[in-house]
Amino acid sequence: MGNLVAIVGRPNVGKSTLFNRLTKTRQAIVNEEAGTTRDRQYGKSEWLGREFSVVDTGGWVVNSDDIFEGEIRKQVLMAVDEADVILFVVDVQNGVTDLDQEVAAILRRTRKPVLLIANKADSYDWQYNAAEFYSLGLGDPYCISAMSGSGTGDMMDLIVGMFKKETAEIVDEDIPRFAVVGRPNAGKSSIINAFIGEERNIVTEIAGTTRDSIYTRYNKFGFDFYLVDTAGIRKKNKVNEDLEYYSVIRSIRAIENSDVCILMLDATRGIESQDLNIFSLIQKNAKGLVVVVNKWDLVENKDTKVIKTFENAIRERLAPFTDFPIIFASALTKQRIFKVLEAARQVYDNRHTRIPTARLNEEMLPLIEAYPPPSIKGKYIKIKYITQLPNTQVPSFVYFANLPQYVKEPYRRFLENKMRERWNLTGTPINIFIRQK
Repeated sequence: MGNLVAIVGRPNVGKSTLFNRLTKTRQAIVNEEAGTTRDRQYGKSEWLGREFSVVDTGGWVVNSDDIFEGEIRKQVLMAVDEADVILFVVDVQNGVTDLDQEVAAILRRTRKPVLLIANKADSYDWQYNAAEFYSLGLGDPYCISAMSGSGTGDMMDLIVGMFKKETAEIVDEDIPRFAVVGRPNAGKSSIINAFIGEERNIVTEIAGTTRDSIYTRYNKFGFDFYLVDTAGIRKKNKVNEDLEYYSVIRSIRAIENSDVCILMLDATRGIESQDLNIFSLIQKNAKGLVVVVNKWDLVENKDTKVIKTFENAIRERLAPFTDFPIIFASALTKQRIFKVLEAARQVYDNRHTRIPTARLNEEMLPLIEAYPPPSIKGKYIKIKYITQLPNTQVPSFVYFANLPQYVKEPYRRFLENKMRERWNLTGTPINIFIRQK
């Protein structure tokens, strides 16, 4: 866990095609839900049993058509800071350009492993052209065609070979791990300081995996958990702090290494696209969620109606997943800070909900009988039996049906909503599988 591969390079060299090829194995399994398509910049890949995350740095830039050198420079610096392996993609049909040379100049200075990928070698003849990329001073160019996939297997072997050996982490499995995530200036560090307070002696530092996640063990006031902090957040970075889209790349590791994510929103700014990106990372990784509207002390009109409007607006933007706690807090005045921890703890417990099979069938089958899935082509769909799968990351349920392929997304959502009404699954995603009985 925890290896991050970044794809860098100038526009139009086929970065996103390569990205899609690296992550596609997952795409087939992950259902394309509404709203997940906008973050094509992050995905997971697996090769030889090693799982790793892939980031296409170009994808997070708002207007990627007219990227000037400064933007590319920032992306590359970011990749150098955050990733474990960097794939530098060049276009073998175009040869070396000035921009390629600038990117190479930055990459030559890094200690991180860099693979020079000569893309678009669609036929064998292009391989000869790759020789000119030796001038970039980054070793052998590897010819691939991201379109057809030729050469990508050997490339994957190389990538996986470059990962550092996993170091065993001294983290107690039974203790929840919370990550505080959000855009810059949403108040992440102030809420962490509010949690930890001045009594620093309570905090024990555990060296994280490589240099990434630092787990801070926190136990007082009857709470016991790890705060996952990423090293990136600790050190004020050389790359301009205000770069919004980097907050997303920064969050990847913290999110992946946590059980519950505390997503900080700024009450004075509402929800912005960056918040949605971070939210969809949390969803993609199927983590628990608590939304904290911070800086609530700065909002003048605080009557219940305003709170309701605010809550509804947030749930609307994050739909279809709407069953999560929203807490209005202020890290500055410490207002409702413990409420946040209580909510996170509760969400963590909800992730481990076990519903006895008998109860599931008692409660859900009558409902399903009253509202069966709509029949398709005159065929009636019958759901006969429900059970919860053991030992899953989030509560996962199997509904056994005679024609599982005909049960569509809206009906699944109906089942999910009914389950959420009956059991406390707030804050945690759940899986509903429909299988042949």
